[in-house]
Amino acid sequence: MKQRVVVTGAYGFIGRYTAKCFHDVGYYVIGIGHGNCEQEGVLRWGIDEWHASDVTMDALKAYACDCEAIVHCAGSGSVGFSLQEPMKDFERTVWTTHYVLEYIRLYSPQTKLIYPSSAAVYGNQSVLPLREDMVPNPISPYGIHKKIVEELCKMYASQYNVNVAILRLFSVYGEGLRKQLLWDACQKLSDGKNVFWGTGEETRDWVHAEDVARMMLCAMKHASEECPIVNVAGGEAVRIDDVLSCLFEEYGRKDAPFFGGQVNVGNPNHYAADIQKAQEWGWEPRIEMSDGIQRYVRWYLNEGQGSIPAGIK
Repeated sequence: MKQRVVVTGAYGFIGRYTAKCFHDVGYYVIGIGHGNCEQEGVLRWGIDEWHASDVTMDALKAYACDCEAIVHCAGSGSVGFSLQEPMKDFERTVWTTHYVLEYIRLYSPQTKLIYPSSAAVYGNQSVLPLREDMVPNPISPYGIHKKIVEELCKMYASQYNVNVAILRLFSVYGEGLRKQLLWDACQKLSDGKNVFWGTGEETRDWVHAEDVARMMLCAMKHASEECPIVNVAGGEAVRIDDVLSCLFEEYGRKDAPFFGGQVNVGNPNHYAADIQKAQEWGWEPRIEMSDGIQRYVRWYLNEGQGSIPAGIK
């Protein structure tokens, strides 16, 4: 009999990659969330059983029984949304995770929790790269809510012996992502525009969603009452200008991105992760940024968002 794993937010961007990764190595994947997953065919995304539901105690009692782990991908995924709707962001991020932790405590103590947190908990730090032992200093509601969830996970691990692993994700990208920098850039190029926020000197540490999903799987072996926290990133600070220049080239554009200098509220200017702990777990990012951008542009164009320019086969 296959081991069962529950992926909340399984129809979302990271949830889809995670579900497929677990399915591909032999798990029976139960997806909980919202979207048109049933209409598209759940097995397309590696989901063996789909339940269109909010993450509530009743849903978990109905669908998560006897599962080895819950990978809690549901919740808010946007700094901008958290600034506009802080209470909704709190509900989506904090309350849903509290339901998962309480479900495990009361009904399924053998179930592990894999929680994808965010580099947003670090906020502004004076030293790079960012290490897991740094004191969090979030500067957005999104980062604050992720920090609250991390504290909840630590409390349930120490007080109630819940086995947890927290993964601090940095700039996750990949085919299927319909928000943030790469999506915004492709849409602007489709409209003949080339103006972006900031100066272009800002840096981010990028990691492809396929590599993130592999880390979710890797974390299964390390979830414990110690509640380990691990950075998940490429381990390199990459300038926004360099990312967009590569994207422009893949798109077939001969011009360069122009930066208007506007401040991106809620986000630090620079990110770079120390990934030594992840490497000690046996994980390494496999997808190079240039290859990932090429894949993303091809996906975007093939999804009908624009015509393929000359030079792209």
